[in-house]
Amino acid sequence: MTSYRIADAARLLGVSDDTVRRWIDQGALPVTGDSPARVPGTALAAHAQRAAESPGRDGDPLSSARNRFTGLVTRVQVDGVMAQVDIQAGPHRVVSLLSAEAVHQLSLEPGSLATAVIKATNVIVEAPQGMHP
Repeated sequence: MTSYRIADAARLLGVSDDTVRRWIDQGALPVTGDSPARVPGTALAAHAQRAAESPGRDGDPLSSARNRFTGLVTRVQVDGVMAQVDIQAGPHRVVSLLSAEAVHQLSLEPGSLATAVIKATNVIVEAPQGMHP
């Protein structure tokens, strides 16, 4: 059974080590009997899925896209009619190419809050080779 150290579980969930420890103390995440404590991979996956499925706020748009990354705009580079916007959403960096007009209409600038909505027909999945948690 795959299990993760608390620090690794926190990094995968995009939260602090202390938050994972609180969830463990509250019974929201189980741990193995190992020392130091480890979080079972299946429990971590179920927790991540529950968090992702939590109901949105009233007024949130309905969308068929399931991949939504809310974060901070870290860079905006406008070049003519096109622009590149970088968003840091937890541990994920998302880069989008869009029109300069859209950047201006959305008032995107470093430090502003934005959500990258991704609908892809191709998703590549990789697993680290020779590295086991």
